[in-house]
Amino acid sequence: MGQDNKIVIINGPNLNLLGKREPEHYGDKTLDEIRVVCDNVAREYSISIDFFQSNDESEIIDLIQSTAESHGIIINAGAYTHTSIAIHDALKTSKSPSIEVHLSNIHKREEFRHKSFLSNVVNGIIIGLSDHGYELAVHAMAKLMRISKKNG
Repeated sequence: MGQDNKIVIINGPNLNLLGKREPEHYGDKTLDEIRVVCDNVAREYSISIDFFQSNDESEIIDLIQSTAESHGIIINAGAYTHTSIAIHDALKTSKSPSIEVHLSNIHKREEFRHKSFLSNVVNGIIIGLSDHGYELAVHAMAKLMRISKKNG
C-alpha cells in the first residue's frame, strides 16, 4: 500500500463518552484506547489512520465527501445510524469502501435501534463485538482496499 492509502474512522455522537457512558452496552474502553489499537493494526498493513469523532452530522457528512477513493471508511455513526438519511446519501455516493461498526448488538437493544440507514450502502457490518469490532474492521478494510486497488 502506498503512503496515500489510509483508513478514515468516523465516530458519531456521544462516542466521545466511551468508557463512562453505559459500559454494559458499550464496554469500558475509551475512544482514545480504541484509536491506539486501530493504529497498531493499521501499521501491520502500512496504512495510516485518521480517527475522527463529532457530535455534528454535517461534519461527518463533510468528512465522508472529502475522503479519497483510495481510502477506506469505517463508521460508527452512533445514533445517526438510525436517523440520518443524509449520512446514508453521503456513503452511497462515496467511491470509498466502507464498513459500519457498532459496539453493541443493535438487534438486542430497543426497537428503534434495529433499523440502520447505513447498512445497505456499506460493504460490511460488524456489530456486537464491543471494541474488538473496530480492530476487526481495520483488518477487513485493509483487505477491501487491496482488492479495490487491484481491480481499480
